Amino acid sequence: MPLWNFVRRSFYQDSVTLMRLTRDLEGAAGVQRAAAMMGTPENKALLAAAGLLAADGEAAAPGDLIVAVAADSAAAARDAHHAVDAALAAARSHGGATATARPRTLDGALRTLPGANLALVSVPGRYAGAEAMRCLAAGLHVMLFSDNVPVAVEVELKRTALDRGLLMMGPDCGTAIIDGVPLGFANVVPRGRIGIAAASGTGLQEVSSIIATLGEGVSQAIGLGGRDLSDDVGGPMAERALELLAADSGTTVICLIGKPPGTRTGQRLAERVARLGKPCVVHFAGRSVDAKFRWAATTLEDAARAAVSLARGAEPAAVEFTAPDEARRLADTAARALASSQRFVRGVYAGGTLAYEAIGILTSRLSGVAPTVLGEGDAHRVVDLGEDRFTVGRPHPMLDGTLRREWIAREAADPGTAVILLDVVLGYGAHPDPAGEIAPAIRAAIDAARSAGRALAVVTSVTGTDADPQNRARQNAMLRDAGVVVMPSNAQAARLAALIAARVSR
Repeated sequence: MPLWNFVRRSFYQDSVTLMRLTRDLEGAAGVQRAAAMMGTPENKALLAAAGLLAADGEAAAPGDLIVAVAADSAAAARDAHHAVDAALAAARSHGGATATARPRTLDGALRTLPGANLALVSVPGRYAGAEAMRCLAAGLHVMLFSDNVPVAVEVELKRTALDRGLLMMGPDCGTAIIDGVPLGFANVVPRGRIGIAAASGTGLQEVSSIIATLGEGVSQAIGLGGRDLSDDVGGPMAERALELLAADSGTTVICLIGKPPGTRTGQRLAERVARLGKPCVVHFAGRSVDAKFRWAATTLEDAARAAVSLARGAEPAAVEFTAPDEARRLADTAARALASSQRFVRGVYAGGTLAYEAIGILTSRLSGVAPTVLGEGDAHRVVDLGEDRFTVGRPHPMLDGTLRREWIAREAADPGTAVILLDVVLGYGAHPDPAGEIAPAIRAAIDAARSAGRALAVVTSVTGTDADPQNRARQNAMLRDAGVVVMPSNAQAARLAALIAARVSR
């Protein structure tokens, strides 16, 4: 396949913009593979590994934009390149006559917005620490979207932030809601009395969206970064976030969610939670109820429901299915249509925390569940397509459904597949119509199974709200029209998938 690299000198773009450009490139006529990346050594190595690096791209500097295109012809590659230029020009001119000049430096930005107190940093990981430190030195709270930041740099940044009384959210912090303002991949939720500290982006989205669906709101949602709870980092921002939420008059209940903490960090957090003076619901992905915490939840949904109950003065209670009779009816109907050889659940996910939650629920109810999110294993398995190995030279699946469509077709073609389990995540920054993007692949998978003499169950949940740009109700309806069973939460979707598989196996 002919390959072209187009280089735009000294033209930095953030990672979200680059992922969107890659999505648009791969959708262009005649383009087989494409990527838009900055010319850092790490990115050039990724492009080379993906077979997308040509001589022009190899010569690019870290501040140069590389547009790599593998296309049927030079004309198709040029058309794709021109489309990228047009998209960038449109983005820069967005706002028309009301648009203002974009500062090129931190000092320029502070002169333009002298009252600003927070900076969002999204630059390649090798430069992110220095940029974040400059923001902290300027007295700004920081949300660090970048990943691939060394642990030692993260520790230094967080110590500096604590010394200055600032928040250092991240690295790899993709979601936060501060004073009602959604940042990164956040959902549109009302202000309310429940505060969240989260070392998980999609976990924060699931909890905040369910809280909104249940009629409550979020005071603050503070992202911590995925490694904050590890013993290597020690949970400094988790403790700071808990301290701030405890002191916030608008917060009456607190949620702490993330991956399981390190042993030392977990003990310190338990002691800190016990002294908060406010009820605090704790959920660590994949971990059963932890006796060190009074209000510990086994799923993200249970965490959200417990926080709502506590905010209303009620005792929390876990929920398996909000409509248990309907869930059993759905499982029976789906299982009766399946052949005895169809026994396996196959999860195809875009959200990492949601994928791990699904694995935990499937493992508790079925035998032979693969323990990783790499889509490997002969029995039940789940793949997180947001893992680095799947996104080399490709946009994240929350932005582009191409890879998900391929995996849906792949898993549906396996005669042992009984249930395809999916997540759909809405919110700012996500694909404008994720259900519409994967619905044709779902219909094709169901039709292909029928043509082969099999049925196929497809189960999902939608993380988001009706106020999101994509509109949760509209996304639910589109999925149901495609033959999908839509459950109220990721946990209930995984339980239903397990129930269907268990009924086939009997």
